[in-house]
Amino acid sequence: MKTIVVVGGGITGLSAMYYLQKIKREYKLDTKLVLIEGEKSLGGKIHTVQKGDFIMETGADSIVARNENVLPFVHELGLDGELVYNATGISYIHTKDKLLEIPKDSVFGIPMTLESLFSSELISAKGKLEALKDLFRKNKHFTKETSIGEFLEYFLGKEIVEKQITPVLAGVYSGGLYNLTMASTLPYLLEYKEKYGSIIQGLGKNKDQFQSASNKKFISFQNGLSTIINRLEEVLEDVEIKKGTAVKSIEKGDDGYNIGLADGDNIQTEYIVLAAPHQVAEKLLNEKDLSEEFAKLQNSSNITMYLAYDIPDEQLPKDGTGFIVAEDSALTCNACTWTSRKWTHTSKSSSLLLRLFYKKSNPAYQHLDSLSEEELLKVAEQDIEKSLGITEKPISYEVTKWNDLMPVYSLQHKSALDTINAKMAELFPNVLLAGSSYYGVGIAACIANGEETAGKVADSLL
Repeated sequence: MKTIVVVGGGITGLSAMYYLQKIKREYKLDTKLVLIEGEKSLGGKIHTVQKGDFIMETGADSIVARNENVLPFVHELGLDGELVYNATGISYIHTKDKLLEIPKDSVFGIPMTLESLFSSELISAKGKLEALKDLFRKNKHFTKETSIGEFLEYFLGKEIVEKQITPVLAGVYSGGLYNLTMASTLPYLLEYKEKYGSIIQGLGKNKDQFQSASNKKFISFQNGLSTIINRLEEVLEDVEIKKGTAVKSIEKGDDGYNIGLADGDNIQTEYIVLAAPHQVAEKLLNEKDLSEEFAKLQNSSNITMYLAYDIPDEQLPKDGTGFIVAEDSALTCNACTWTSRKWTHTSKSSSLLLRLFYKKSNPAYQHLDSLSEEELLKVAEQDIEKSLGITEKPISYEVTKWNDLMPVYSLQHKSALDTINAKMAELFPNVLLAGSSYYGVGIAACIANGEETAGKVADSLL
């Protein structure tokens, strides 16, 4: 009998084990499946908190629905009846003490039409004219491994990148645009530039695709994202799940590996999936030949805060779902989601629920990180009063800190990962890295990575 151990009970580890169980049953394999999670509960960064009539997420608040693996996965888990979709509406940028609308017909602030470009209140006439160089400037040296920031500035100009695109993209991806690759952000922009000769025209030619995707673009569940974690734990019937005991060591032997646990137990195994943050994987492997490349994998930090109010969310600007903060804003936060408006299931009484984000790239972050929850609440209240004019006190709140656990895919990410994988194939055969540290930060990407990783193990077994 072969043993397969998955280290890490987040969405990647759970997805990998789900597909391993499926493969085991389909091929009637004589295998033992073990999932190890150091925390007392599964889910990793996915955790739903319920406070009164409000549903709050400590990590991601949704899953991108259009990824081809997501809805079939949800269907297999029998969760179709629990699905909820986001409400669509206007997104704003808070700049110079005002909320200005991100132009319609734009993708991450990038205009899909000339009408969208020239309707923007966020950039000057000069900046709009500069963006027209996209129509005639040719691509001679940009590839998917070059900087998304440099690419956009070269073809659309510095002003629109700084004032309209950067606030939006920075709200989605950790790290600065000039340190992120095309491949890890918006690789299709390069394809559009080469095919249509223009980013704007390329987006315009594919406008229907983006507009259809914007409707019902994200999904969650009636009782929050922990629903999918709880269901996965239920259906992993052929899996031995060990919670609340961390892996302390991995030692290579003649016939496989010995995994030492914090509770003193040991597990002998032939296959290991390390679905844990890269710094955890590096420590467990304890291999100096991997240290240089592991050091190139980067993380960031953030603080999120929910504020729940005993007032109707009708007080918010009509049809809005939130705002992103520009550099010239006096606000401390980086973004604010109007959660009760965007996700109606999160507020059973239709009262106001807001979520604020404070990222490590924020100049005030080091100071914010030193504050108590009560002090952070005061900062958040000031941001809400300045941006939305709300002076009422929240009736409850939730603070979450993710310290050095938010992956950032820098320009050196892919080459470092390729080298790590090549060396691991030699040094640690049948040990695979998986998860957001390496292959995509969204939940959908993690599910896909879990399935792909399970397939790699199966290829070796069958």
